[in-house]
Amino acid sequence: MSQPSPRLAAIVATARTILENHGREGLTMRALAARLGMQAPSLYKHVADKDELEALLIADALREMGTALRASLDGLGPRRPARRTAVAALAKGYRAWALAHPHPYRLATEGTLPRDRLPVGLEAWTAAPLVEVAGDEDRARAIWAFAHGMTILELDGRFPGGADLDAAWDRGVAAFA
Repeated sequence: MSQPSPRLAAIVATARTILENHGREGLTMRALAARLGMQAPSLYKHVADKDELEALLIADALREMGTALRASLDGLGPRRPARRTAVAALAKGYRAWALAHPHPYRLATEGTLPRDRLPVGLEAWTAAPLVEVAGDEDRARAIWAFAHGMTILELDGRFPGGADLDAAWDRGVAAFA
């Protein structure tokens, strides 16, 4: 995939700032154009529509998530650790990234993934650390479903006050080890 033009990169960076601060609901083409000091119709010279803009943001979020997962494993050192240790490291990195970036996380993980608008291979690249640690795609999907469910419930404040979420994550990780 080629590098975006400087103008498109600025549009996506500004859209990301709006998304981070105001969520998906606050990310409108009108708000984006205003922040960029341009008219909304001018945006369409750079992105076809809001769906394309969101796909660009999803791609960025998936790259960041994949980088965070790799960094989690890199922190374990050069020797391959036990599966439980590796799964725990991935879960911790996944949770930390999602909690630090809840709106991009939601955009990237809720609803239908616009695979036809994403760079070829990005989804697999993002998931590769988990698939490697899990040993196969089915186990990786199960671990991801657990991690995503826990993350969304935490972001939505669905656990009772005083719930020990670290212990719940530890139990989930142990179940997959």
